Parts: sequence; structure tokens; C-alpha cells
Amino acid sequence: MEGLFDDKGKLLGSASNPIQIWKEKDCVEQSSTDIWHAVCTAVKSACLLANVGAEDVLGLGFTATCSLVAVGADGSPVSVSWNGDSRRDIIVWMDHRAADQAGRINSQNSVALQFYGGGVYPEMQVPKLLWVKENLQESWSMVSRWMDLGNWLTYRATGDDTRSLSHMEQWRESVSRDMDGADEDFWVEIGLEDLYNGSNKKIGHDVAFPGHPLGSGLTPASAKELGLLPGTPVGISLIDAYAGGIGVMESVPDEDFKSDMSDEEAICHRMVLVCGTSTCHMAVSKNKLFIPGVWGPFWSVMIPEFWLTECGQSATGALLDYVVQNHVAAPLLANQAASQSVSIYELMNKILLSMSHEQNMPFLSALSQDTHVLPDFHGNRSPVADPKSKGVICGLTLDTSEKQLALIYLATIQGIAYGTRHIVDHCNAHGHKIDTLLACGGLAKNSLYIQEHADITGCKIILPRENESVLLGAAILGAVAAKKFSGVHDAMKALNAAGKVVRPSSDPRVKKYHEAKYQIFRSLYDQQLSHRSTMVQALQ
Repeated sequence: MEGLFDDKGKLLGSASNPIQIWKEKDCVEQSSTDIWHAVCTAVKSACLLANVGAEDVLGLGFTATCSLVAVGADGSPVSVSWNGDSRRDIIVWMDHRAADQAGRINSQNSVALQFYGGGVYPEMQVPKLLWVKENLQESWSMVSRWMDLGNWLTYRATGDDTRSLSHMEQWRESVSRDMDGADEDFWVEIGLEDLYNGSNKKIGHDVAFPGHPLGSGLTPASAKELGLLPGTPVGISLIDAYAGGIGVMESVPDEDFKSDMSDEEAICHRMVLVCGTSTCHMAVSKNKLFIPGVWGPFWSVMIPEFWLTECGQSATGALLDYVVQNHVAAPLLANQAASQSVSIYELMNKILLSMSHEQNMPFLSALSQDTHVLPDFHGNRSPVADPKSKGVICGLTLDTSEKQLALIYLATIQGIAYGTRHIVDHCNAHGHKIDTLLACGGLAKNSLYIQEHADITGCKIILPRENESVLLGAAILGAVAAKKFSGVHDAMKALNAAGKVVRPSSDPRVKKYHEAKYQIFRSLYDQQLSHRSTMVQALQ
């Protein structure tokens, strides 16, 4: 998706273009060629919709998922797929093929792993690199560059190989600040020393802060493809969640600014939730905070001069889609929603409100008192950091009605929100002081989803004026590259703006109810560990 913003942070026009994705068991792949063509088409469409000419585009920023791109010596794609299809040159962030490699890397107990919360996760780049080396030796020998997707996009646009502090580089920079040699030792220990040897060209050796201008801007060839002018400044990219962070973290109403705190201190009380297919939870600190099961601390990867703590839930929007679409009542509800010109989720929100009135519930959330969900359908990224964790739905009956589907949907939202509370509580127990959430992304448009998060975490939730905060974050990178602002934080303060503020319920019964359900939520994982142990013993 592409967006065009003015100098006040207002979205003038946006466009999106579909991209292909291949999913086979734990393997999820995409095509960089396909993505580049989609970007070019969307940029032209966004400019057309906004009625903005190429000469009026002052800067360009890219953001993308933390997916891994395999680039050949001549810039051509190299297959990362079992079937050798050269189009499939991207291992997508959600791919879990490298679970075994992640486990073996973690068994090394390297000092560098403290920057991964104590251990790498299968979604990270390092275990995926090791997987390719061990399973696709021909592809491994053909690759001249391994790049985060965002870095590949800026490289494709400018020809400059300078990298952002993305998932492959960020922890290396953080490690090197404190422990000389630990980074190189790590690559040797895990069997990837050939990537580190020499100039580090394959994984990059030049890094820069977000928004740093690359090369001479757009090359003539890429400018023609994008419909923009050669030399248009291009900023160092960010992972999409990080772009959402800089697109929303200063979106605080004047009345919510704490007068007794400096800007530096106040921003450390906030956590950004980028809510989409998955959810990323990000908080910053001036001090380096090591937190078990949590990624980071990473130096200057989102906001320069701050340490980033990065948490996440691997399936949130994807989980709601899965739960709803696999229910027998889903087609009927989808037809009803279409006839009312609303989404199926808006329709279920209405159904739940009606049910709470019909049943004389003290509050809507109480409808789920017999239904409990552990949302780990794609593992638990934070704070348990257990890729083997599985989802649980407790309280199923033979009821196949639309109302029963709405109840399961409500309980799933609550399960996701309890996961966010677990993350916030865990971070605060290890040095953070989070009391405010800022939410953006598709799920942030769902009023029930946001209210349940506020009630369950006890935090007020600020929604930005511009919901497309990831696109705004990318625009900030372009504005900084074009020298419109002195740096990322100045651009954030100028272009971020607050919208609605959602506060937790003041009803003590709501708090008591969610406290009870949260304890059940926590017990579901403990029970799973017990069950897992029992079955391991049974199979010995």
C-alpha cells in the first residue's frame, strides 16, 4: 500500500495492489519482483488519486515486513523454495520452517542472545539463514546479498546498499556497543561464519539511522518505473511495525501531556500497538532493559538515541479471521453483513450488544463468562517466547448459531487483549513504566477490540488522527531524507496527531470480571505445558 502525505501529516491519497503469496505447511514465500511491480503501480495510482505531479513529491520512504530476500550477484532473485521456483525469493516473516535451527542456536547460550530476550524465534532472520544453508545449498551459494525486504526496496530504488538497523542488523549494532567480538563469535558458533567473513557484503556492513538519505536518491531507471523524478530523496527504510511506531507515538492530545515530565521521559510511558494480521507492541527507553522472552533492547532502530523493546503476537487479525471463517455460521453472517454494507465484525459487534441487552448482562464483556481463549494458534512470540504453544478454545457446545459465533469472536478478542496485558505487565515488571497505549492498523478501527483492550489492560488507548500510521511513518522517513526536518523525532512531533481517546471502564465489576478471566487465561498455558509433559512421557 502506498500513501501520499502533505506537510501537516494529512493523507492526500492512497492506493494498494495485491501481491502473491505461497503457503505450504510452515513455509511462506513471496516474490520481490512481484512486490516491486505492485509498489510501482500503487505509487502511480496514489499520485493520480491525490492529483499530485512527480515534481511535487519531495521525498520517498519505504517500509515493509521483516521478511528475508535472497539476491543474486546480478540482482536477480534466488529461490528460497523447496521446488526451486526462482520467483519465490522471499521467506516471509511469519514462516516457521526454521524452528529446529532456532532451537539449536538457542542451545549455544551465546551472550548475544540476551538481545533476543534469551533466545531467537523461528520468525527471525538468523535461524532462517541457517535453514537455507542446511537445506538449499545451491541457492545458498548463489546468493550475493541477504536483505530485509525494506532494505531491498531502498536498494532497488537507489542502488545504495546501506542498511537500516533491521532485524538482521539491529542486534549486531546493539551487541557491538557493549561487547566487542561477541557479534563475530556468535556467527561462528552457529555455523554462519561465511556470512560474516570479508566485507560482510552478504548481510551488509554499512548501517544508518532511520530517514538517512540514500545514494543520490532515485536512480533514473527506478524513477521511470515509479513515475517519479530521478534524484528524489529516499530515506533509510524501517520495518512496517517500526514505521507505525514513528507514525503514532507522538499522537498525544495536549491534555494528556504530562507537564511534570520531559518529552524524553513522557514517551517512555507509551507503548505502540500496530494491529494487523499480527500485532507488534513497541516501547522505548533511555536505559537498556533486558527482558526475558522479549526482543531487544535494540539501539536507535525506531527512534534515534532510544532503546527499543519489541514484543508481539504472531496472530491477531489472522486469528480472528480464522476463528470466524471456519465457523459454520460464517457464510450466513457474511451475507447479512454485505446486505447491510458493513463488515462481518461490525455486524457481530451489533449482535453482541443486542445479546447483552436481551440477557440483562451487567456489561457486554460478561457474555463470554463460559468461553475462554488462549490465542497462541501460531505460537507465543511474547512474553513466553514459545513457538510450540498452541491455541485453546474452552467452552464449546453444539450450538452452531450466529450468536454462538459472536460469543467465540468476543472471547477471542478478549484472549488477544489478555495477551497484551501479559506483555505490558511483563515489561513493567522489568523496568518499563507503560501506562498509555497508542493503537493503529486495521484492528484499531474495531471499537469493540479497542474497548476490550482498554478495559483489560487498564490503560487509556489513544487512536491517531491518521489511522494509516504505517504509511505516515514511511512518509516521515522521506521527509527526513528530503531535509524537511532535522530528524525523525522532530518530524514525529510535527506530523503525528491524536484522534479519539478510549479509556478503561470505571465500573469496578468490569475490572473484577477481567481479573478473573485473566487468571483463567494464564492457567490455560500452564495446563498446556503440563499436558505436553504428560504426552512426552507417554511416548518415551
